[in-house]
Amino acid sequence: MVLPNSLSSYYEKFLTTGEVKCIDEEIPFEIPKGWEWARINAIGVSQLGKTLDRGKESGKEYPYLCSINVYWDSINLSKIKTFRLRDDELPKYKLRKGDLLICEGGDYGRCCIWDRNEDMYYQNALHRVRFHGGLIPSFYKYVFELYRNIGYIVGQGQTIKHFTYENMRSILFPVPSIHEQKRIVSRIEEIQPIVKKYQRTEDALKRLNTEIFDKLKKSILQEAIQGKLVSQITEEGTAQELLKQIKTEKEKLVKKGKLKKSALTDSVIYKGDDNKYYEQIGKKCLDITEQIPFEIPANWAWARMGQIGDWGAGSTPQRGNVNYYNGKILWLKTGELNNGIVYDTEEKITQKAFQDCSLRMNKIGDVLIAMYGATIGKLAIVGKELTTNQACCGCTPYLIYNWYIFYFLMASRDSFIKKGEGGAQPNISRVKLVEHLIPLPPLKEQYRIVAQIEKLFEQLR
Repeated sequence: MVLPNSLSSYYEKFLTTGEVKCIDEEIPFEIPKGWEWARINAIGVSQLGKTLDRGKESGKEYPYLCSINVYWDSINLSKIKTFRLRDDELPKYKLRKGDLLICEGGDYGRCCIWDRNEDMYYQNALHRVRFHGGLIPSFYKYVFELYRNIGYIVGQGQTIKHFTYENMRSILFPVPSIHEQKRIVSRIEEIQPIVKKYQRTEDALKRLNTEIFDKLKKSILQEAIQGKLVSQITEEGTAQELLKQIKTEKEKLVKKGKLKKSALTDSVIYKGDDNKYYEQIGKKCLDITEQIPFEIPANWAWARMGQIGDWGAGSTPQRGNVNYYNGKILWLKTGELNNGIVYDTEEKITQKAFQDCSLRMNKIGDVLIAMYGATIGKLAIVGKELTTNQACCGCTPYLIYNWYIFYFLMASRDSFIKKGEGGAQPNISRVKLVEHLIPLPPLKEQYRIVAQIEKLFEQLR
């Protein structure tokens, strides 16, 4: 029994012991004068359904409801299962018209009223509340919906949350007069179609905003990689000069033994007097005009992705080898790519795994891209040295701004996925990455492009 005193505090008196306890902290909100607070056992009979145990069941087969049948606005009878009940169990688990059914697990707290006269039973994934004294089940269905929305109902458990019998008994319910319950339900049902209409409108607006945001984002990125987002400045030099600097840098790395000599076999892409694009590879000269997706400014250049960075994928150390995991070396899976900077990983591997399993150590500032699977095309910048699994490819740039590569890959995601189609799932292989064409601005312009992209993205948020 819950009663307010003259100081507006709430106390609960336990009839069995006579103990009185202040329960102010349990009160979820204030209620009008004339209403009361009560536990479920004071306003109805709450009971979980029958526990399924096929090995011990006996009796005849009867249809039953479980959580997959109970929705907020309806009960779905398209998937009805049966269990065995003894004759003495029938009254305990048989539903009556007006019973309130509440999900114990899954979307716990979701509830609906059984409003049929046909024979139906229920199992222990559902609470059944049968109200006393003509209380209105529909009113308490709306109370449960409110409690879910405000977080007053709390589930228990680590993975799957459960709204237990003890949870049910601990909750306080508002109790207006039956006449007022009817008026409240009538008013809710009167305005509910309007609320649902506005909800649909709001959902449509959110979808539209998301679509507009995505389209604007793609448009900004497309303008950026075509040289239309910022102006070109003559004093910043040309991309052809930058490519020569990259070649010199690679020659130094080869001499130091940090790069294979094969990395020096670069191509030169140029536009001929006939307005066609050619690629010079050693003594071979190929017409690649059909590969060029758009025109770029005169001081830019086309290059293969393999020319502007060192690309390499990772691997997965053998799962069964206890000497490979729980070490100190970061090991990233593509699901952890966040389209931002990655500083940590869910799993760590050992030095032995790094040495045994042909793993690539990605340096701070390297660009990462998911090559296949659900995360295909997802990106990250390395914030702390790490290794990756085989679905992730890393790039160490040669004198190229890493964030320019990052945004170019973001702009090219749809193109990569299209190129990767044909197998069981789209696959951006390392080969496809290094052979992909990238429009290259001078280095200083790369920085200005990235700054403008981020400024515009911030304005969109």
